[in-house]
Amino acid sequence: MELDAAAVGDVIKRLRRAEGQIRGVIAMLESGRDCAEVVTQLAAVSRALDRAGFKIIATGLRQCVTAEETGEGQKLDVAQLEKLFLSLA
Repeated sequence: MELDAAAVGDVIKRLRRAEGQIRGVIAMLESGRDCAEVVTQLAAVSRALDRAGFKIIATGLRQCVTAEETGEGQKLDVAQLEKLFLSLA
């Protein structure tokens, strides 16, 4: 299954934002910032990565359901999608 260009663009934006946040966390650690501030930023990075993953899964699910409804493409593998969702939980 391939993702459509719009979804890929959105995921890439989210990942680039997370990349910047990670650089910020590294800088915070190097400058000796407060532990609570660092952990807060790490939580934000984690949420950003989760959202990117969920976007990929949601887009794939939408494409699978659409393909199944129109009789095109591959069969919806619910077990595989469930495994992907749980990997982000």
